[in-house]
Amino acid sequence: MQQSPAVRLRPATRRAEAHLAGVGAHRPERVVTNDEIARSCDTSDSWIRERTGIATRRFAAAGETVADMAVGAGKQALAQAAVAGSDVDLVLVATSTHAYASPGAAQDVATRIGAHGAGAADVNVGCAGFCYALGLAADAIRAGTSQCAVVAASERLSDFLDLTDRSTSAIFGDGAGAVVLTSAELPTVGPVAWASDGRQRSLIAQSPGWWESVDGGEGRPFVRMDGRAVFRWTTTALTPVALRACGLAGVAPSEIRVFVPHQANLRIIEALVTSLKLQPDIRIARDIIGMGNTSAASIPLAVAALRDAGEVASGDLALCLAFGAGLSIAGQVIQLP
Repeated sequence: MQQSPAVRLRPATRRAEAHLAGVGAHRPERVVTNDEIARSCDTSDSWIRERTGIATRRFAAAGETVADMAVGAGKQALAQAAVAGSDVDLVLVATSTHAYASPGAAQDVATRIGAHGAGAADVNVGCAGFCYALGLAADAIRAGTSQCAVVAASERLSDFLDLTDRSTSAIFGDGAGAVVLTSAELPTVGPVAWASDGRQRSLIAQSPGWWESVDGGEGRPFVRMDGRAVFRWTTTALTPVALRACGLAGVAPSEIRVFVPHQANLRIIEALVTSLKLQPDIRIARDIIGMGNTSAASIPLAVAALRDAGEVASGDLALCLAFGAGLSIAGQVIQLP
């Protein structure tokens, strides 16, 4: 058999780093109180607050889609970064609630933010989706296949809730957050640390049953969750990944100034602060109180909330840590813009 001549691929000529240049958020206008949730299931305001820390959440308006919310957050992030949509060459949208299996949301989002011709794809890793997508986009910049990326996370969970099931209807809400990454000499996004445990995949999943939507259109499977089992899993699975993310970024947990965990449950957040032995004066994201659990969108929404409240400063080191369906975990250290 004749051998082909030795042909080698051209090696990369430069190595860039990923810089976090802007953050944006979209919060639907409709505020849903615990008392409103309690009218549909066996729960109360006090029960929800005690077990989750949630006071309110947001539900998207009729016709307000996953793509619509991602576009709103993406445009805000671009404005903060002073980057034109035409400069974006990669758009990733983290979501598990886009209405269609195909086409995804990212191509629509890319066009609507002015990133015509950009590479675009959805990333579905449940609540861990934003950190996964952020890691992928940062790696694309490091590899030289992207110079400027928008990473949006957008969820319309209200379409997938059984309002008679307090384990989910009391927790989840809608919203979107986004960031802009650019190529730079020095990194402000650390390498991603990630993990999964498929043995536990049934703990957070969509049920096989279908429901009919209010407008008579296609129904979608409800989200079901074993909250107690998830809580037990988080107590052992999350801390090693968070520590690995710090190690990959070359920082000690004591150097972290801001902690932005997935906004799943206030008790989980407090337990993580203790297990990671973070500094007593660290600023902790608690966006869950007003927004509920917005799945993949919770981390960028929480970062935006801290920024808007003036609780963080440009350059602060923040540890992001997300976990959810799969079960999946991902996290990285970022330097706030």
